[in-house]
Amino acid sequence: MAPETVGGLPAKALPELGGWGRYPVSDNVAVRPEKARQLGPVGEKTLARGLGRSYGDAALNSAGTLVLTERLNRFLEFDAETGVLRAEAGASLAEVVEAMVPQGWFLPVTPGTKFCTLGGCLASDVHGKNHHRDGSFSAHVTRASLVLADGERLEIGPDSNPELFWATAGGMGLTGIVADLSLRLLPVKTAYMRVRHTRTRDLDETVAMLADPAHDARYSVAWVDCLARGRSLGRGIYMAGEHALPEELPLRIEHPLRVKPKRQKPFPIDLPAWALNPTSMRMFNRLLDWVQGGKKDFVCPYEPYFYPLDSVHNWNRMYGKRGFVQYQYVVPTHSALEATRKALDLLSTAGKASFLAVLKRMGPEGQGMLSFPKEGLTLALDIPWSDGLEDLLERLDAVVLEAGGRLYLAKDSRMPRAMFEAGYPRREEFCAAKRAVDPGGRFTSDQARRLGLCP
Repeated sequence: MAPETVGGLPAKALPELGGWGRYPVSDNVAVRPEKARQLGPVGEKTLARGLGRSYGDAALNSAGTLVLTERLNRFLEFDAETGVLRAEAGASLAEVVEAMVPQGWFLPVTPGTKFCTLGGCLASDVHGKNHHRDGSFSAHVTRASLVLADGERLEIGPDSNPELFWATAGGMGLTGIVADLSLRLLPVKTAYMRVRHTRTRDLDETVAMLADPAHDARYSVAWVDCLARGRSLGRGIYMAGEHALPEELPLRIEHPLRVKPKRQKPFPIDLPAWALNPTSMRMFNRLLDWVQGGKKDFVCPYEPYFYPLDSVHNWNRMYGKRGFVQYQYVVPTHSALEATRKALDLLSTAGKASFLAVLKRMGPEGQGMLSFPKEGLTLALDIPWSDGLEDLLERLDAVVLEAGGRLYLAKDSRMPRAMFEAGYPRREEFCAAKRAVDPGGRFTSDQARRLGLCP
């Protein structure tokens, strides 16, 4: 039974709470501050949680208390000359784009959902389709206010307490609670994207398109048919995008910076496990190839381009009550092609294909001590949980390790500790920075304990 209060705030039990992948789950206790002055660590073991869009157990804390931040979402200051927005960390990307796009500003970096908080984006140091051009989220944060284990608030940034800032960027909420931050937005002339789709015949061509300067764009990504085998292995659709200029829009669009928001449609049920099988996935892949591959050059609003799955509320129910794993790795450029070929071959041979397989080129590594991106290729896979899946994932782990790669902590739900230690060589530097402000290890998570991170 949950205590009535924790740290002077009303507490509530959250039984069998999971991340977005619904695996794993644990029983948690949470408080929800309503005012900025209430924000801080509560209890002996604490962790901030935003909108719960990390996939595994990164935002679970069954040994202590979760501090839910979504009510602390106020915009505090905006400089229309520089585009720097200061906002509370519980503000969502959805709230930012809905307010800022009509004023001619967009997020400098965005993941594939707008339903995550600014604080969560810094803690995960998220990246987007433009990492090869613009780096990850932290590269555009000018400062942040961090609530430490003793309740003190400290200003951090690239130029202020930089060591703690780069531990916090990608530090999965383990250095403290981000109270607010300042983000440098990107100026745009319209709310629309100019997009080009190109079919590719195999993995060589898909990877070549991502690397070819002649096809380069601010945003680029490739969907891969992970059921294709033989000479077609790795075929897909290369998708390049740029923010459209007013003169590139169809004449029927009267207000270039305004788009009518679409209402979310709910996913009605938890699908049974048998509904997701190689046959249904093959049909889905063919449909996606037919619809998306049939497009060439077109203009569309920013929402379906950046957030195609957000139009379906609780789309994670598609994977049923057992949930799913989003397995995302990055491997260096020199080993990327061969590693990805092995990974796709493992998937297609095992018949445990992913509904979504997305390949992206990553730019140079940033300064975050536990940040995921580094120069090379990243492949993201959504795989439903099923019997025998762990064996397949272990074989994928071996491919990633052999190639010198690592897994994304924001999407991890089962990475072995040894793999984490091999993939994140700056973990000791991170732990030293954490111990300097949190010697008792007050900020922790189920994931941190599983990985033996700063015990």
